[in-house]
Amino acid sequence: MRGRTARRLVGSAMTGVTYGAAALAILPLAAILGMLILKGAGSVDWNFFTKSAVPVGEPGGGFAHAIVGTLIIVGLACAVGVPIGVATGIFLAEFGGGRFGFTIRFVADVLNGVPSIVIGIFAWTWLVKPMGHFSALAGGCALAVILVPILARTTEEMVRLVPNSLREAALALGYPRWRTSLQVVARTAGAGIVTGCLVAVARVAGETAPLLFTALGNEFFSTRLLGPMAALPLQVYVYAVGPYDEWHRQAWAGALVLIVLVLALSLVARAVVRAKRQHA
Repeated sequence: MRGRTARRLVGSAMTGVTYGAAALAILPLAAILGMLILKGAGSVDWNFFTKSAVPVGEPGGGFAHAIVGTLIIVGLACAVGVPIGVATGIFLAEFGGGRFGFTIRFVADVLNGVPSIVIGIFAWTWLVKPMGHFSALAGGCALAVILVPILARTTEEMVRLVPNSLREAALALGYPRWRTSLQVVARTAGAGIVTGCLVAVARVAGETAPLLFTALGNEFFSTRLLGPMAALPLQVYVYAVGPYDEWHRQAWAGALVLIVLVLALSLVARAVVRAKRQHA
């Protein structure tokens, strides 16, 4: 009887510890989000999303040029990085059992640990300097370098979860190995791959350091891929370190919009996973 009571007490204590640990993990996010809402929500209005920056001293203005620039640069990163990352992950899961696969995994893990500012310097050396000017294209390529290893490792894990019985059934029906991997395995792991894409996009959407060395930023509305372009993280950084109170208020608003965007992508990723589980 005493042993049962002791086990219950220990179980209740450990449950309380796990709940407390979960609360501590959530607390920083809640504090950051609360501070951003407190300081930035008042500056988020229609003009914020529809107008570009105005000269210092003039009222109004917004982040429309930075929001559009973020969509363009992140879109370029996805156009370059998603096909490479997904294809690499499928290769590692299906054919990467040898030394070559080990080397690719090692490189991907190393790239995942490289600071983003180093990626920015790399992109500046190999893209910006030879071109002779900053550009949105260089910024998209820099973000793609960050995107590829994340997506490759995520895709590999998702593809490995597909039961071998599906591969064997497809091969028994006469499918070649490459067609089995693309049409059967990749389609079965599609929800997980999409989730990995969304998480990776959320990861690169808030990067500032690589864009400082590549896209540079722009106070005007621009959609030229071969010229400097504004981005939401860059605009938040410039306004946050500026000397004007109006810039600081808009920087808080931009940070709020950025974190809401990241949270929205994370929620969509979870919704995709939940829908896949219910369908299964």
